[in-house]
This record gives sequence, structure tokens and C-alpha cells, in this order.
Amino acid sequence: MGSNCAVIVAAGRGKRMKKGINKQFIDIKGKPMLYYSINSFNKSPLIDSIVIVCEKNEIEYCRENVIKKYDLNKVTKIVEGGKERQNSVFNGLKVLKNCEIVLIHDGARPFVTENIIQDGIRYAGVYGACACGMKPKDTIKSRGENGFSQGTLSREKLFLVQTPQCFKYSLIYDCHRRAVNDGIQATDDTIVAEHYGNRVYLYEGSYDNIKITTPEDLSIAEVIFENRVPVDFN
Repeated sequence: MGSNCAVIVAAGRGKRMKKGINKQFIDIKGKPMLYYSINSFNKSPLIDSIVIVCEKNEIEYCRENVIKKYDLNKVTKIVEGGKERQNSVFNGLKVLKNCEIVLIHDGARPFVTENIIQDGIRYAGVYGACACGMKPKDTIKSRGENGFSQGTLSREKLFLVQTPQCFKYSLIYDCHRRAVNDGIQATDDTIVAEHYGNRVYLYEGSYDNIKITTPEDLSIAEVIFENRVPVDFN
């Protein structure tokens, strides 16, 4: 029987953050954002190994200042990212060994919970592909090229997709391999899976499981951190 593995993607430059460094290394409460993202998987009893995907010139920094410094002992490899997120994910998938279920997660989402991880593994085992997320809180409209509303979308049928996105390893590896060969570009792993005919089960994540992209998101992260149970971040 194979293992449960996580691929954590931290190769984005985060230009919207305007901090001059990769956003995954920005401190939140004295520790780099990436630490929290990795630690959630590192402490999960269901996760056997973790692969980190970084910019080439940040691999050693990540190894010394995140992995070794905080003893994240389930990290088995740090690999170089690709031109696009899709390429980075495939680089991570290619180095996994004896993997049955893989969870693909954004390094800039530091508030993933154990329940989200557990549910992702369970649903991936049942359905082959799944992703967590939430229903939108706001009313969402379709806007035309002229700036005018073209109608209101039903919130009951909409879903804000988060990560981790979880898959049977053989399924998502084959989809990414085919996407590379076919020249298919996608910003999301569920899109790659769906392109090749796989159905993706959507399960409940958390409104706290935000992706930190802008300086405003950092302020929100501080508030979330203050309201979380301290043990989540030990």
C-alpha cells in the first residue's frame, strides 16, 4: 500500500505583496509563512512525506531557514520550480516515491487544518480527485466588456476553490504528464484533472484557509492567527 504525500508549492514570486522577497518567507508572528503551511502537514499523523517546490535560488535558504531550523522532518526533498505553477507541481510529483494519495497545497495558505487534510485524503481515496473550498458569501455578478452587469450567479452553485487539492497519485501524475505533452496550460490542478475526463469532488474547507497574496491579506492573517487555538502552530 502506498503512502500519503504532500507537495507544497512555494515557487511564486508574489509581486503583488510588494515586499521585495518571496511572500512565503515573510514573517507572521515571528516565523515564515511557509513554516505554518508545511507544519500543518508535518504534524499530521496521516502524512508520510512532504516535497517542497521553490525557486532555484531559494532552495538553500528554504532548507536552512525553514526546514532545518524548525525540524520539519517529513520533508524529503526540495525541488526547483518551473516557469508556471503547473510546471512546478509536475516537478514535485515526479520525485514522489511509493505515493498513493497526494495533496497539492499552496505555500501561501498557512491556515490549513487537520480536518481539511483528513477529509482530502478520505475523499481522494473514494473519488480519485477532490478539492476543498467554500461557498461565496457575496453576491456574484457576471460583468460584460462594457462594464454592465449581465446577470447574477446563484451562490448555491458556486464554490471558492482552495488547497489542498487531493488526488490518487497515478491519476494526477498521468494528467499532468499528458498536459505537458499536449501543451495544455492550467492555473489549477483540478482543471488539469477535469480536462482529461475526471470528476472532482468538492468538500468543505474553511473561510480561514486564505491564500495570502496582498499586504491586506497579511493583516487578515494576523487576525486569524490571534483567534486560532495556539496548539495549531506548535
